[in-house]
Amino acid sequence: MATLETRVSEDAVLDALATVDDPEIHKPITELGMVKSVDIADDGRVKVGVYLTVAGCPMRGTITSSVEGAVAKVPGVTAVEVELDVMSDAQRKELASTLRGGQAEREVPFAKPGSLTRVYAVASGKGGVGKSSVTVNLAAAMAAQGLKVGVVDADIYGHSVPRMLGVDGKPTQVENMIMPPEAGGVKVISIGMFTPGNAPVVWRGPMLHRALQQFLADVYWGDLDVLLMDLPPGTGDIAISVAQLVPNAEILVVTTPQQAAAEVAERAGTIAVETRQTVAGVIENMSGLPCPHCDDHILDVFGSGGGQSVADGLSQATGTKVPLLGQIPIDTRLREGGDTGSPVVLDAPDSAAAVALRAIADKLGNRSRGLSGMQLGLTPKRKF
Repeated sequence: MATLETRVSEDAVLDALATVDDPEIHKPITELGMVKSVDIADDGRVKVGVYLTVAGCPMRGTITSSVEGAVAKVPGVTAVEVELDVMSDAQRKELASTLRGGQAEREVPFAKPGSLTRVYAVASGKGGVGKSSVTVNLAAAMAAQGLKVGVVDADIYGHSVPRMLGVDGKPTQVENMIMPPEAGGVKVISIGMFTPGNAPVVWRGPMLHRALQQFLADVYWGDLDVLLMDLPPGTGDIAISVAQLVPNAEILVVTTPQQAAAEVAERAGTIAVETRQTVAGVIENMSGLPCPHCDDHILDVFGSGGGQSVADGLSQATGTKVPLLGQIPIDTRLREGGDTGSPVVLDAPDSAAAVALRAIADKLGNRSRGLSGMQLGLTPKRKF
């Protein structure tokens, strides 16, 4: 039996539980109202009641083991039992309100003037230039740098981001809030997580806008440093919706060196003139193939100069300097990583493609946010 000196206090158990984060929300379960009860027996046995957000919570096992491990470290505890329950509708609504900071639903946090999240909309003029491959590798590289990163697979018809990032989990819904799955430190949401099998999505403009709005407003992203949005090719409904929902999003244009592709890519970037957005830069993918028989020769499989041509054209169209952020060489490991869910920046970090992608991620991840659109907290001085 525990002595007076080793008797377990409820405060000590709660302190231990405060170190346990919900694996999806990444906040202590004590702050989220998930601790239902704490019962301490005289012999040091502790029973902890924990509320799950939903009955079919996929992380119930992780939560149970984390609670057991944390409480077991408290001096005097001889055994730990975790009893799981499910939140009521009222409790889930209160949790959703807490996570939103008391704000009303349907508000896009990244569009608020005080948001410090850098939002990049990754665009291309046509399909097949590697836009999604670039997106997932930039996300993985930034997360590896320690940034908090999210990816919205906004290519509703051609969604592919979950496979490329190796995300096989499903979102968890708490009331009208969605908890996105995560892989390699990157939070991801995609329409592919809500459709059966490989079923096609046959939607028109209003439904596309609604889906994107849900991805931005209903998903609990937490405090992100960077949000990457993988847009469909071209200048259609989604590109317009992004400009409406997240007007501060900056556009990243992906092209290949081929002049035919570059001309189309320039059109995709020029939409920034109409939407009054900023073009963060141009990325040239498939920028030559290193000769397999020599060390210093590059085979221009898709031509050359397309990336710089797009950057120059967009600089003239927007009236600002649009940089060529980098040139990514052809590498079969980049394609293989997309098929297996292992981004090349993590799986083959020393490859030429990975080095080029990390250099671009460094530039984008370390860019400081400007003051445009931000509230400065200044009060005009009244004249007398």
